[in-house]
Amino acid sequence: MPRDDTPESDTPETPDAAGSPDNAGNSSGRRPQSSGRSGRPPAARVPSRWKALPHAGRLGGVVSAIVLVAAGGGLVSATALSPQGPGSSRPVAAPLAAVPAGSSIGVCPGPARLLEGAPVGTDPQFSPESATAKTDVNAIVLGSSANGLPGSRLASLEGGTLLELAKTTPASGSPSAAAKPAKAVPRAGVVSQRGVDAVTVLSADAQADRQASAGAVMRYTAEDGDLRGLAAVACQQPANDLWLVGANTALGRTAVLNLSNASGSAATVSLELFGAKGQIQAPGSRGLLVAPGTTRSIILAGLAPGQERLSVRVRSAGGPVAAGIQQSVLRGLTPGGVEFIAPATAPALHQVISGVDIQDPAGLAGLTGKSGFGDAGPALQITVPGSADAVIAVKLYGRDGQKALPGGGVVTAKAGTVTEVPLSGVPAGPYTVAVSSDVSFTAAARVTRGLKTEDASDFAWSAASVRLGSQHVVPVPASGDRYLIFGAPEGRATISYTPITADGKVRPAAAADIAGGTTASIKVPADVGGSRLVGYLVSAAGDPAYGAVLLQQDGRQDISTVAIAPAAAGQEQVPVTLGY
Repeated sequence: MPRDDTPESDTPETPDAAGSPDNAGNSSGRRPQSSGRSGRPPAARVPSRWKALPHAGRLGGVVSAIVLVAAGGGLVSATALSPQGPGSSRPVAAPLAAVPAGSSIGVCPGPARLLEGAPVGTDPQFSPESATAKTDVNAIVLGSSANGLPGSRLASLEGGTLLELAKTTPASGSPSAAAKPAKAVPRAGVVSQRGVDAVTVLSADAQADRQASAGAVMRYTAEDGDLRGLAAVACQQPANDLWLVGANTALGRTAVLNLSNASGSAATVSLELFGAKGQIQAPGSRGLLVAPGTTRSIILAGLAPGQERLSVRVRSAGGPVAAGIQQSVLRGLTPGGVEFIAPATAPALHQVISGVDIQDPAGLAGLTGKSGFGDAGPALQITVPGSADAVIAVKLYGRDGQKALPGGGVVTAKAGTVTEVPLSGVPAGPYTVAVSSDVSFTAAARVTRGLKTEDASDFAWSAASVRLGSQHVVPVPASGDRYLIFGAPEGRATISYTPITADGKVRPAAAADIAGGTTASIKVPADVGGSRLVGYLVSAAGDPAYGAVLLQQDGRQDISTVAIAPAAAGQEQVPVTLGY
């Protein structure tokens, strides 16, 4: 897999101006400036002062670059764009506008909370959740002895700084060569078990024309109350188009969509809802305004009541948003778990889900056959947003290879619907799920804990995620049983995972060689070198590999999964075509 999203330029070279007939007819009498041996116009670069704009989105950078190209007369000469006469043509190379890397932004949701009153309307008020509920954030910002730590901080959504990891300095990201040591030693800024009671934002400034490598995870846990259980989620890079799979608004199930706007621009959000029988047209699902620095909460039962399977597409015009669903289950008076549903990857022909931990098949069969417990077993949910039905092939890869699903693993998913495929009937253990189709789709998998109807249980959702590349920052919660789950569906892969501890040290790396078609589980230790472990730096080489963090709690039926987020992006160059 390529490690850089920078598009390559395949534009033809422009003939040298000195030998061009147009040069002789240049009314100004001046020779156009040469752009190098190839004659290729130089890439337009955004002024450095623009790089300091807070929360500057990638789209804003692209628009700014286009304005520069349109206004900059030195990029393409006027004669190159003027008509050349009948039958004449002259190729003009599209200049590349360099778009600076923006700040790294991760929006962490607030604690899970109970709703007051009936689940109707779109502006719920919340009440205290339980006497034992705790919510904390672990975060990592990566730097080095050469460049130092990028300016970074944990702040409230409204903008107040809660913890500053490193100050922003004018020289940040561009130290002089003389100041650099002979060898750059990695170092990290760390947030360890920071208690929070609202939405928070981890931000880190760009450094050396790259986004800072940073990441955060929020964990909620409670031992009593209706929201008893464990829920964790990676703090999210805001976007303008997001897919959420796994909501349920049936009796005893509560789904609350939270939209947070960490930008300086208002966001106007529209929702597309997909259920088991097709797309749902819901009044009140369009034109939802989310002001800068605020979160808007929407009870999905008010838009799509009684839906056992519900997927939501979130599209924002204006500022990008972070979106997630707080999903909880209550079976009579018995808590059935709580989870934060994170966005899955956009619809594609192939999706992979890791961190799918399945319980004993015999116990699951006895539980899910009882009334009210149909969603207490593992399952894959598939959303097909297009107008054509999809033929879906599902494969499960465990520790010792592929395991066949009882039904064969091939199903037809109707267009515009959410289709569920049970994942029970295979031996207990961690799995990687690979799903392919002839029509684009998105997907997520439900995993559960608890086999007795009278006891509290829990569940988690693992969404389709990106292929692992280089330098993924993977923070992990500070307590409980924690596992790194890696899967290589198609071929052999080597995973490097480097511990990062609470003292900011980047410890020696370890490696795992994963055979094709298998899943590996690695127990996360409590500490490394006498300091509490807060996360890893993960890189993959070889065939495609995928990963997640699986969380459990010894002695309790708690479970949650956190997908490994994409790595930091570098500077991009955008080709700009001018015409008349």
